[in-house]
Amino acid sequence: MKKTSSFQKLFLIVLSILGWLAIAVQFDLLIANRKLSIASTVVQFFSYFTILTNILVALYCSILLLSSSKRNMGFDNPSTATALTVYIVIVGLVYNIILRFLWNPTGLQKLVDETLHSVVPLLFLLYWFLFIQKGNLKWKNAFPWLLYPIVYLFYILIRGILTDLYPYPFLEITTIGITKVIINILVLCGVFLGMSLLYVGLGKLIKPGDVH
Repeated sequence: MKKTSSFQKLFLIVLSILGWLAIAVQFDLLIANRKLSIASTVVQFFSYFTILTNILVALYCSILLLSSSKRNMGFDNPSTATALTVYIVIVGLVYNIILRFLWNPTGLQKLVDETLHSVVPLLFLLYWFLFIQKGNLKWKNAFPWLLYPIVYLFYILIRGILTDLYPYPFLEITTIGITKVIINILVLCGVFLGMSLLYVGLGKLIKPGDVH
């Protein structure tokens, strides 16, 4: 990876601050308005794909900011950045297409919601376009990128069966039935794979950013 430019560092700083702050405020709001025990609420908090993915994005940005290229555990790998881009963009798409209309948050909750589901996804997508060296991405990269969402969905189903608690309505077996849940999971996996292939294709077409 080329030396980080001042503009790129600014992006990383903004994304890190926005990400960690929104995650912390969301956690505080969830605890303050909990209907379950604190322990169950904490588990529920970390069962949202939105939260987990925003944590990964914030962690990615923080590691690149705070560590040298030899100590960033490979986080500067274009494959890692592209996988994260796919994940966080899907967070934004699912929320804005499906979940946004299921509730009407106000005040601080609305601000946090917009940050986690719109601002961070858009900024990280822009970061990917501007700064990630995408030319060496391979079509086969798209398949291991599926591991994260597949493991997540498997965990949510097992937890839901055991506790009857689900983070998203389209995964609620007790409400919509196992058949519809399986269909939804297959559709989601198809979306993840399709988006992954799309970004690999874009990576081959778009000249890597050279912003300083």
